[in-house]
Amino acid sequence: MWLSRSGWPGLLGLCHYHLQRPSFARTWSGYKGPMAETLSTQVGTTGGLKALHQQNGDAGGDAMVGPPPEPLKPAGQEVEPAPVGGEHASTAAQGPGKRKKRRGATGERVVPPPKKRRTGVSFGDEHFAETSYYFEGGLRKVQPYYFDFRTYCKGRWVGHSLLHVFSTEFRAQPLAYYEAAIRAGRLHLNEEPVQDLNIVLKDNDFLRNTVHRHEPPVTAEPIRLLAENEDVVVVDKPSSIPVHPCGRFRHNTVIFILGKEHQLKELHPLHRLDRLTSGVLMFAKTAAVSERIHEQVRDRQLEKEYVCRVEGEFPTEEVTCKEPILVVSYKVGVCRVDPQGKPCETVFQRLSYNGHSSVVQCRPLTGRTHQIRVHLQFLGHPILNDPIYNSTAWGPSRGRGGHIPKTDEELLRDLVAEHQAKQSLDVLDLCEGDLSAGLTDSAAPSSELGKDNLEELAAAAQKMEEVVEAVPQDLDTIALAPEKAIETDVMNQETDPLCAECRLVRQDPLPQDLVMFLHALRYKGPGFEYFSPMPAWAQDDWQED
Repeated sequence: MWLSRSGWPGLLGLCHYHLQRPSFARTWSGYKGPMAETLSTQVGTTGGLKALHQQNGDAGGDAMVGPPPEPLKPAGQEVEPAPVGGEHASTAAQGPGKRKKRRGATGERVVPPPKKRRTGVSFGDEHFAETSYYFEGGLRKVQPYYFDFRTYCKGRWVGHSLLHVFSTEFRAQPLAYYEAAIRAGRLHLNEEPVQDLNIVLKDNDFLRNTVHRHEPPVTAEPIRLLAENEDVVVVDKPSSIPVHPCGRFRHNTVIFILGKEHQLKELHPLHRLDRLTSGVLMFAKTAAVSERIHEQVRDRQLEKEYVCRVEGEFPTEEVTCKEPILVVSYKVGVCRVDPQGKPCETVFQRLSYNGHSSVVQCRPLTGRTHQIRVHLQFLGHPILNDPIYNSTAWGPSRGRGGHIPKTDEELLRDLVAEHQAKQSLDVLDLCEGDLSAGLTDSAAPSSELGKDNLEELAAAAQKMEEVVEAVPQDLDTIALAPEKAIETDVMNQETDPLCAECRLVRQDPLPQDLVMFLHALRYKGPGFEYFSPMPAWAQDDWQED
């Protein structure tokens, strides 16, 4: 269809109108780059919520109150907070030719437009400086610290009050906690303190919640550098350390440790290793190298070799398992063999047998979650100390041959109950706040306080905030007498009046309890091959405790 010259202005005006619409602008921006909206929530098979995970992790927790399992800032990228605007914000600074800010009816709350994410920004020095490490009892620990969870309003929240959102989706804490957080100045909407939980959310609203964050300990074993060149960094990852921020883990991750202690920053993980798996871990230094090697992965040009120690006497001949694997729960992180699962293939070869357990070489030809562990369980030879797939929660046969005499819901409930009793929920990437009625039959955590207690704590927290805000005003005093400044409790982030975790007493795991007998031994691709030393538990002379 041809348009006359007089028809063009109308058509251009129509296009300009649609391009200026927020909904169309967000759709259009999706073609040019991802939005800075995150904080997705994941609902497991049995219900329950796990949100605010920080990718790279961190995908890592509990939405708006605890560590995130989904990225708040994908790949470590920063979300620039929406400016404080409101009805009375001036539009004079917008400059000529820019669209004026929409004004609502009298008394209507106007939402500032979202800020674009700064692309290409990874975790940097400002993130690494949030807290510090200390070492105790063979463990690497993180000093508790304050952390901001940030998100733009999700579509399903629009038109609902904060009270509704917190009570239906963010149930890790009672509503009294959020009321106390408001009085303490911890909750912000569009960078202004929230005054009332009944405020109704609008599209593009920007939420920020300040929490006191604790991270579980990991092994104090150092991350050894295996190789480094202009393209890649290759390390020997110890067991128990996640690759990137996820759940409750942020600083106790390979990405952060390499950045803080080895000045290796803006790395791109090239493959996954479970938190409890040790061995060869590769990072690309640039996005171009990352894409090139990921293409090799898609084309099946990479060879991966693992070694593990399993229950019983594994067959001497080569064993190939092609059983499909189904994810039972993304929230809890559990899989099983099922005809409806995704196709998988793993080749096993026994290396040794000591009369009780076998050392087995594993070559996964596909890359499903927990593939080696699930296939070994199916074969009746689970990894000797696998906390998930060698558990009695699977029944008397522990899942051998795919025989599981219970429903998925019952299986998840029993796994959670077992690790809750052992205070080892971190194995399932869970914390107490993640537990819902469908996942546990136990009573609520003893750390929960009543509304009266929270009101007292909120007042204490507000006083602390006021003192902390006053501290920078006396910088000269701090500079002249730093030893006195360090002595004050205000500068110490270790305890917080509103933090439930601060009221819990957790028993530290033993370093040996953080090791699972599964190790990535070798990675080979076009033009490269990297090895990690054989772990002690895979040696012929290894003796079980």
